[in-house]
Amino acid sequence: MKKILEVRHIEKSYHDNKAIDDLSFCVYEGEILGLLGPNGAGKSTMIGILSTLLKSDGGNIDMFGLSLASNIQQIKSQLGIVPQEIAIYEDVSAYRNVAFFASLYGVKKKELKEQVLKALSFVGLLDKKDELPKTFSGGMKRRLNIACAIAHQPQLLILDEPTVGIDPQSRNHILSSLKILRDQGTTIIYTTHYMEEVEEIADRIVIMDKGVKIAEGTLKELLDIYKDTLIYTFFVEKTQEDIVEKLLSIKGVQQVEIQKNSLKITVSKKWDVLDKIILFFVEEGYHIQKMETEEGNLEMVFLTLTGKKLRD
Repeated sequence: MKKILEVRHIEKSYHDNKAIDDLSFCVYEGEILGLLGPNGAGKSTMIGILSTLLKSDGGNIDMFGLSLASNIQQIKSQLGIVPQEIAIYEDVSAYRNVAFFASLYGVKKKELKEQVLKALSFVGLLDKKDELPKTFSGGMKRRLNIACAIAHQPQLLILDEPTVGIDPQSRNHILSSLKILRDQGTTIIYTTHYMEEVEEIADRIVIMDKGVKIAEGTLKELLDIYKDTLIYTFFVEKTQEDIVEKLLSIKGVQQVEIQKNSLKITVSKKWDVLDKIILFFVEEGYHIQKMETEEGNLEMVFLTLTGKKLRD
């Protein structure tokens, strides 16, 4: 596969804080790469560097076969950026917003109207083209932000948490649109705090923590870490402080997490432990209201690698 982006040994510090530490990864043509990490992992710094808003302290980046350091203007014309903060003009029509950003990316006047209307149609806002964004919902503003980033038909689209605080309908529209863009040949880097979004759209995933890449692979490759794992969730009325230690003493129980009115217990499939867990609850006087079973998932992989949940 053709590499659209190659990041090699990038370093970035703010005073004594190392935000990016020897980070390397690749993005291939026509794929969606999910970039995951807890708060403070260095994702936003990396996105800032890729967007040419920040300079790294060391390392090299190639985009479209060109060195970023010496070809910034040529590379920027092929980038589409959807920042975490909505970047549109509230008192200018949706059409004029997209036209303005498209012109900044060098779209010629004779092509401008067609590409602006195409971008608005793609995000489902063509019927709102003459309306002011200040009257839009949060989800509509996010979609307009994406239209502004794709009107010039970039080779690489970078989105930094584009679905924060929006309604489910707009979220679904954005995710569906990104899959269509990928299928049309656009390469996408996507950061989010919603694990289910990455599971739905990402072809490959890079997980960062404290500026370091700690895992990389397809969803299947990462989930293979837990191919021999089951997760039982027991809903109980209350829990005692020492229950975690007692459950972990059962052979085959790997992890116990106390949640509100429930216990999430990760076990190895190699051991037949369900009967032992249920017997434990009975002997300890717990009333099981409900039980759920699931396979090991990306959230569990992330928690194991980082020690945190994605939205902590």
